[in-house]
Amino acid sequence: MLVLANLFMTFAWYGHLKTLKDRPLYTAILISWAIAFFEYCIQVPANRMGSETYSLPQLKIIQEIITMVVFAGFALFYMKAPVTRNYVYASICMLGAAWFIFRK
Repeated sequence: MLVLANLFMTFAWYGHLKTLKDRPLYTAILISWAIAFFEYCIQVPANRMGSETYSLPQLKIIQEIITMVVFAGFALFYMKAPVTRNYVYASICMLGAAWFIFRK
């Protein structure tokens, strides 16, 4: 559920940069809000279910790691932006954060 929610949110935040460049800003805002609505319909239940197993900080780190993975795929395949070494470095930092947040 978190991956699907992230796909919606990534499109809401960044998709307009490609598909709505020539449209007025208010159009991009309204369409992004509409897309974000579906993200929240998935994200909120996912967090509620996840909170039964994970702590709040653990949920946040899981979310951020998923966000990095989804964004990298979005940037590469949809926006045709190169994934640089810095993505790898940032991902390593996120894995380090996960290690610290999940260690006993």
